[in-house]
Amino acid sequence: MRIHHLNCMTMCPRGGRFLDGQRRPRGVPATLVCHCLLLETDQGLVLVDTGFGLEDVRDPRSRLNPFLVQACRPQLNEQVTAVRQLARLGYKPEDVRHIVLTHLDFDHAGGLDDFPKARVHVMAAEVDAARAQATWLDRRRYRPKQWSTQPHWATYPMPRGGESWFGFECVRELKGLPPDILLVPLVGHTLGHAGVAVRSPDGWLLHAGDAYFYHEEMNPHRPRCTPGLRAYQAWMQKDGRPRKRNQERLRELVRLHGQQVRVFCAHDALEFERMEADARTRAEAPTALESEGHTWSSHS
Repeated sequence: MRIHHLNCMTMCPRGGRFLDGQRRPRGVPATLVCHCLLLETDQGLVLVDTGFGLEDVRDPRSRLNPFLVQACRPQLNEQVTAVRQLARLGYKPEDVRHIVLTHLDFDHAGGLDDFPKARVHVMAAEVDAARAQATWLDRRRYRPKQWSTQPHWATYPMPRGGESWFGFECVRELKGLPPDILLVPLVGHTLGHAGVAVRSPDGWLLHAGDAYFYHEEMNPHRPRCTPGLRAYQAWMQKDGRPRKRNQERLRELVRLHGQQVRVFCAHDALEFERMEADARTRAEAPTALESEGHTWSSHS
C-alpha cells in the first residue's frame, strides 16, 4: 500500500498563535489544514476524508454555512481539492473506489460529490445525526447538498465486543476493503465520529479526525492545547465526556504503542507537514537492490 498525505483546503481563521500556537506577526491569521489520505490498494484508490470539494469552491453560498465559513475562513481554491490533486497524480475520479469518513462535517465530506462512483464508509450513528439536523449547530455543520452519493453509502453500527485494535473497539470488515483499513469509534466531537486506522509498510497510522486539534494534545506526559482550539472543540462537541476520555485513551495509545502506531488529527498543519515530508522521503528512498547498484527495467 502506498500512502499520500493531501491537504484538501487550508483554513485561515483569525486568532493567529492563539489558535495554532505558531509564532507570527500580530494580525496574521492561523493556519489549519484538511488532512486527508490517498491510499493505493489492490482494491483501487481509497480516500480517507475528502476535505472541501469542487462545488464548495464554485458555489460556497449555497453549499456551506456562512457563519462557519466566516469562522473557519477556508481559502477556497479548486486546485487543492482532492479531485484536482488526484488528477495531477494521473488519476481519474472513477479510480477512487472507496471513501472512508471520520465524520460528515462540511470540511470533511465536501468532496464526496467529486467521486460519484465511490462507496462511502461511515458510522451509522453519524449518518443518523447528520440527517436528523436536530440542533442549530447540526444544521450548520452538516450540509445535505454535499451528499449526492448517499445511495453508495455503507454504514456500520457501533461495535460491541469482538476483536479490538490496541484496546479500542473497531469495525474490521469494511465492505470491499482489505483488513488493513479499520474504523475506530472516537465519539464526542460528533455522535458517530471515528478514527480511521491504516496499516502501512512502516506500521499503523491512525487518522483521528477531529478527536483532537492540536499536536501537543497527544503529548502523553504534558498535554496542552491552545486557548482558541480548546474553546472551538468545546463549542463544536456533541458530548464532552467521551470526547475528553477518548483524548486520554489516544495519549495512552501514543505512550504505550508509539513505535507501532502514528496518531495524527485532521487540522494540525505541523503534523501534516511532518507526515507529508516523511512520506515523500520514503517514496524517494532507493530500494535495497538499488542501493547495492542493481536496477530493474521493464524487460527484466
